[in-house]
Amino acid sequence: MVFSSLLFLFCYLPAVLLAYYLLPKAWRNRMLFFASLIFYAWGEPIYIFLMLFTIVFGYATGLMLERWGPPGEAGGGQADGGHASGGGVAPRGQAAAFRAKLILALAVAVNIGILGFFKYGGFIADNINSLLGLRLSLPDLPLPLGISFYTFQTMSYTIDVYRGKAPVQHSLISFGTYVAMFPQLIAGPIVRYNTVARQLNERRESLAAFGSGVGIFAVGLAKKVLLANNIGLFWDSIKAFTPAEMSLTAAWAGIVAFGLQLYFDFSGYSDMAVGLGRMLGFEFERNFDYPYISRSVSEFWRRWHISLSTWFKEYLYIPLGGSRCGLARTTFNLLVVWMATGIWHGANWNFLFWGLYYFVFLALEKSGLRRLLEKAPRAVGWFYTVSVVMVGWAIFVFEDMAGLTGYLLALAGQGIGGGVINDRILYLLSSFGVMLILALAAATPWPARLFNRLTEGRPRLTLWLKPVLVLAALLLSTAYLVDSSYNPFLYFRF
Repeated sequence: MVFSSLLFLFCYLPAVLLAYYLLPKAWRNRMLFFASLIFYAWGEPIYIFLMLFTIVFGYATGLMLERWGPPGEAGGGQADGGHASGGGVAPRGQAAAFRAKLILALAVAVNIGILGFFKYGGFIADNINSLLGLRLSLPDLPLPLGISFYTFQTMSYTIDVYRGKAPVQHSLISFGTYVAMFPQLIAGPIVRYNTVARQLNERRESLAAFGSGVGIFAVGLAKKVLLANNIGLFWDSIKAFTPAEMSLTAAWAGIVAFGLQLYFDFSGYSDMAVGLGRMLGFEFERNFDYPYISRSVSEFWRRWHISLSTWFKEYLYIPLGGSRCGLARTTFNLLVVWMATGIWHGANWNFLFWGLYYFVFLALEKSGLRRLLEKAPRAVGWFYTVSVVMVGWAIFVFEDMAGLTGYLLALAGQGIGGGVINDRILYLLSSFGVMLILALAAATPWPARLFNRLTEGRPRLTLWLKPVLVLAALLLSTAYLVDSSYNPFLYFRF
């Protein structure tokens, strides 16, 4: 079940909201946890047991850290007694610190092990077989939906409790609600526990927040259904070109279309998740901030999939030393983070190459390129960033090396039979050109700025115009879903 489906919009969501608000506050987490399990089981009935194990294991590690961890380090554990002399740590304090690290290591190892087995087991076995001539085999299991997201969320809880940055959750239902909450279960954003710990038991729902959530959800639905799906048809048409039909214009128009499809697809889903969370009284952090207006690759990654970038920064880059240890160590830390970022997206060599590709540009910017970009005209930085990102999307989208090599050559004007431009791409541009222009404009802050300018100092206009636009977005999206069967979601496979 996806948010952009008629089943979700007109059956599941109304039923959940009605039950949620009819129940007393003390029962709402239970209801939300149960509803989230139904949502997940709808598409993955077997893997619900894997999720339940992840929930119970994460909950138990938090309790173990509270009971056996050192005070002030592991989330409020009881003091072990004794006092350090000379600024050292008391023997029992050292034992507690060791136990806490052992529990943390076990929790991370189990979560990474589960993710590794289901997501990377086949890939690792295939490559070992190719390299060593062996015949290792693993069961051909489908990838559990959302596993990359909910394992990261569970790990963030354990790490935050260990660091003393989050309270231990004593309610299994509340912890299960955090991990399995349906708005962000399948494709994020990755919600770190310390950002919602208080909201799990002390959130306040209101009519104003609910209305705001509906508006955010409608915008996300329109992004996904009206923009991403239509731009996706354009990209699918170009991707089907043979080398003899491909032109330089088609290659670049195609990868721009894919970049826009992915943006509206994923940011639309993230907006819907944020909107649904607000309808239920939760505040999730923003996951996208107009990444295509960036003037450097570093800025792009501060604006694209913010929750993932923040997670890797908080739990991998900074613990490795961040940028505090000199240029050589900073470069190494970037390498590790971007190899992990690439592989997080999928078990294939192209994702590793994609991560390494971004590492090169980010390392160059750390070495001084970013300062040059800041001094250059805005257009120079923007053109450089968009060019790098679009070539990156080609690496990202083609999982077979032959297809990737061919498309990269086409972007460079090589290996194409259609010249710079031909009738085939002109026909597609005549069909999708208006949609492409609308998508390009919608990927910038211009529409929001235009709305603010039109309504500035006109409260009555704002009062009726916002509901009209929200209703129009919902009606148009519904009409599209009724009429069309093309409704993919790209990030489900990650």
